[in-house]
Amino acid sequence: MNLHEYQGKEILASFGVRIQRGIVAQNAKEAVEAAKQLTAETGTGWHVIKAQVHAGGRGKGGGVKLAKNLKEVEEIANQIIGMNLITPQTSAEGKKVHQVLVAEDVYYPGESETSEFYMSVVLNRATGKNMIMYSTEGGMDIEEVAESTPHLIFTEEIDPATGLLGFQARKIAFNLGLSGTAFKEMTKFVASLYKAYVESDSNMFEINPVLKTSDDLIMAVDAKVSIDDNALYRRKKYADMRDLREENAIEVEAREVGLNYVDLDGNVGCMVNGAGLAMATMDLIKMAGGEPANFLDVGGTADAKRVEEAFRIILKDPNVKAILVNIFGGIVRCDRVAQGIVDAYKNMGDSIKVPIIVRLQGTNAEIAKEIIDNSGLAVQSAVQFQEAADKVKAVLA
Repeated sequence: MNLHEYQGKEILASFGVRIQRGIVAQNAKEAVEAAKQLTAETGTGWHVIKAQVHAGGRGKGGGVKLAKNLKEVEEIANQIIGMNLITPQTSAEGKKVHQVLVAEDVYYPGESETSEFYMSVVLNRATGKNMIMYSTEGGMDIEEVAESTPHLIFTEEIDPATGLLGFQARKIAFNLGLSGTAFKEMTKFVASLYKAYVESDSNMFEINPVLKTSDDLIMAVDAKVSIDDNALYRRKKYADMRDLREENAIEVEAREVGLNYVDLDGNVGCMVNGAGLAMATMDLIKMAGGEPANFLDVGGTADAKRVEEAFRIILKDPNVKAILVNIFGGIVRCDRVAQGIVDAYKNMGDSIKVPIIVRLQGTNAEIAKEIIDNSGLAVQSAVQFQEAADKVKAVLA
């Protein structure tokens, strides 16, 4: 589950991480009031207006602007709220902006210069350890840094059994070229950031940039956070942060009816039970010359109602030219699945306008094939994986 910047900063602040303070506004009037409140609390006269969407690169798309007075706050908020923001991480249509974060200006003058760093915490699946990735090149796309100057990217792996050790936090501060007060501040920042990552059950915490202010304070100026969906049952306060407006509408609908669905860009819809079989089915489709249009796991129950819901979800994608149903009958018998497919097809009537290939293997697979073949419906049955692939290839030709 992805979070907005302001939500990620709320989590960081709750774990003692210093953040660039800000207030969310839904319209220009609220933005002006937020700016007034920040001025009263922080003394800042300038404000940064940031579009709140689930995408990076907002500044490149015109979604982050500096306002030097209240009139500019109002004008910029009016420009950003309601716009379709297009960034390198959005589709060509972009994302509609529903709200902005009015933030304090933290690039204030001082005796020493400010510095920007990159820092993220993720799981390194290859080693089974958490990893802090960091760089002196903050404020830039980390992909560009990795390609052009890979020697400027550092990593520190943390064993979950021991947690972040003191020497590791100090090593990070040292590699970032810090000393004195800034060095001490960075070690505290890293420790608090790692604690926030672990105790919020996050998949990722990315802060770009981490700012060293002119008076040697270390703070998060941005926050890109993703919470593990599987942990939301025990993180209910974070579950309430979900913004469905930012998510794929079909995926939201599928989740509401209990289906595991991920929207993809292909032309063959998949209905499968079990994640492993689903991945193998997607490979099968590609080998047959098609592209999977989705990942859809119906789970252990595949009765008529559930199959019908799955068909309706798949057919919401106008790019789907065929549907491949590939189910292993272990917990659920194949004949029950076959009957569910037939009943669902009849209930949906003329709304199914694409070919359907059904491969059922497992308990009562022979009976299931007879049910499909004798249904009189435009549904093709298959027994072997290759046979299913050939039939997918034929309907796409």
